[in-house]
Amino acid sequence: MHIRDMHIRDTIWKNKRYVIIAAAIVVFLAVFQDMRSDDILRLDATAYSFFVLKLRRPWITALMEGFSSLSSPIVIGVMFLMVVAFAPGRRPGMCAAVNLVSVVAINQILKYIVQRPRPDGFRLISETGYSFPSGHSMVSMAFYGLCAWMVWTYERDRIMRWACSISFALIIVVVGMSRVYLGVHYASDVIAGFCVSLAWVGVYTKVFCPLFMPEEPVQHAEEVASPAYVEPERLYVADDTGTMRARHLRWNQRDEEHLPRADDPS
Repeated sequence: MHIRDMHIRDTIWKNKRYVIIAAAIVVFLAVFQDMRSDDILRLDATAYSFFVLKLRRPWITALMEGFSSLSSPIVIGVMFLMVVAFAPGRRPGMCAAVNLVSVVAINQILKYIVQRPRPDGFRLISETGYSFPSGHSMVSMAFYGLCAWMVWTYERDRIMRWACSISFALIIVVVGMSRVYLGVHYASDVIAGFCVSLAWVGVYTKVFCPLFMPEEPVQHAEEVASPAYVEPERLYVADDTGTMRARHLRWNQRDEEHLPRADDPS
């Protein structure tokens, strides 16, 4: 039984991308079905009670407006330029652009199909258009999720990978929370938007990203191209010329100790 459980866990881990995509689709369909059967879900009512009736304060409102702007065209545009300038690959900017255009198109199609009105009576900012699913939530999950994938895949420093990935994840969460707090979306709009974009990012990074990004992580490619790179059995890192020479001598000395001597009768 223990071996069987381990095999199941290993199988899930190896196919985690497909598990995440499937889970996101299932949650989206569940929210969509409940939303179609009721105008206001219990989840929406609970979120309204917490964010609007209990949490609202003037200083929190200013903070939430700032969080919401993290998914605005201006901020996304600045982040897009950073992707173009610093991300690896042949065309990282095109990769991010196609991702953004696709998710905006998906959002507009879903909004046109559902045509759910926005919350009324407790908005702190003015918004137009339909409510389901949340466009800000979809854009933040798609764009910052792709940025997190790029960092996790191509960044060599482990601490930097974790720090950036967690930061991007927090940005996604606070953008969604801010839309509920500001009264322009129901909580179900935000959750549905997250699920749609999460499933999309899972597909996009598997199918489309290889067309724009390196075929292998840059850390491996740079190691192979580096002058300090040697075959795995003699791998060393060149801190400086002296260190590299000293380590090379130690490798030669080790090899000489293992070579048979000329006067060895064997």
